[in-house]
Amino acid sequence: MKRSVTSILFALLMANVLHAATPNIVVIMVDDMGYGDPGCYNPESKIPTPHIDGLAKTGMRFTDAHAPGPLCHLSRYGLMTGQYPFRANPEAWRKQATIGKEQTTIASLLKTQGYHTAMVGKWHLGFHEDGYDKPLPGGPVDVGFDSFFGIRASTDIPPYFYIRGNRAVQPPTVPIKAVASEGWSPIQGAFSRKGFISPDMQLKDVLPRFTDEAISVIEKHQTDKASNKPLMLYLAYPAPHTPWLPFPEYIGKSKASMYGDFLVMVDAMIGRVLGALDKAKLSEETLVLFTSDNGPVWYEEDVKRFGHDSSGGLRGMKADAWEAGHRMPFIVRWPGQVAAGSLSHQTICFTDVLATLAAITEYPRKATEGPDSHDFSGVLRGTHPSDKPVRPHLAMRSGNKFMTVRVGDWKLIDALGSGGFSNPKRIEPKPNEPIGQLYDLKNDPGETNNLYNQHPEKVRSLQATLKEILKG
Repeated sequence: MKRSVTSILFALLMANVLHAATPNIVVIMVDDMGYGDPGCYNPESKIPTPHIDGLAKTGMRFTDAHAPGPLCHLSRYGLMTGQYPFRANPEAWRKQATIGKEQTTIASLLKTQGYHTAMVGKWHLGFHEDGYDKPLPGGPVDVGFDSFFGIRASTDIPPYFYIRGNRAVQPPTVPIKAVASEGWSPIQGAFSRKGFISPDMQLKDVLPRFTDEAISVIEKHQTDKASNKPLMLYLAYPAPHTPWLPFPEYIGKSKASMYGDFLVMVDAMIGRVLGALDKAKLSEETLVLFTSDNGPVWYEEDVKRFGHDSSGGLRGMKADAWEAGHRMPFIVRWPGQVAAGSLSHQTICFTDVLATLAAITEYPRKATEGPDSHDFSGVLRGTHPSDKPVRPHLAMRSGNKFMTVRVGDWKLIDALGSGGFSNPKRIEPKPNEPIGQLYDLKNDPGETNNLYNQHPEKVRSLQATLKEILKG
């Protein structure tokens, strides 16, 4: 009898050890949501986000997490590969695949470790295109995903059509007109470009369609007992990126107009996916990572009109070198491993997800795999000292090619202006005035006081660090 009890206890212990090493992994990335949108990051937010806030209550919220670039394709490239996008050419996504066959991705890494890997949603990293009635190689199923259902890019960039695996479900053959919304900038509101759309797609239905597909992946995983594999699901929502198309039941649910109402709908879709994990009894053994790909398209006049600061007190917006372009909400829930309601001020980057998942699943990562990736699994588990930086520095390139480098609390931008969508986009330096920007983010998180001329030694030090990073 004693042996039987001992055997049972040992089996339970080993099961817990295995669970800690091979949790199910669900990565949820939304699109163009700002640091100040979720209530858990901004108590003054005019947009209710109960499901995102619920993740923060039951997981760890990072205050200093960064996209590796302040645009969709840059951000996703860094997440997938663990490599800074300025080292590659993700801008070529419109006609060719931008991830090389030899590159390790978070999907191929986890597949090696015995995971079933699935992606649903927006890819935006290119296919080798030769017509939409032919296969589309170089996409998700060629870089580590067992399955893919999604779209090639944003729902405002034609052609518009669904892809399953590496083929269009239906080719885009139906003309669609451009749409604009009165009272908004040309890249806000229900904005979408003219082009062609497939007969089986309506843009307003894409968000719930992806939610249904993600839930189907979860349900299938739960019922497929034969595989006995952990699940990795990457759910890349193309919202609240334009076009802002909230269903009627969400209209008026926020105090931030069309954008806020659409984000309420996004939060509800996330709630459905989390509910599916609960229903399948998978939540306790699943690591959920939630973030946004880059900053919002929300101007100062929008803040004044609606009293909602999508940037949460940070400066700038999408595409910018300023913080609001790339500092993102980032939440990890992992029951039994991550303390509920915990907070981390560590500076991390999406590129770090690869090294972190490698560490969690005990993957023997080579130095060439995820070269700009740093392991923050110790932060999640509470074993990494809070005063010891996870990464020695952070670098990125803005939408207009400004280079930025960060060491500790000091941030250098190598030009003047936003480097992105915010005005002024670029400023030509005047005699005896700064030629770049230097900010002390500890004392000036809003980047209001340019210290470039006051601290020449700090400028030189950061310039030298950036030069070394670019060499690598």
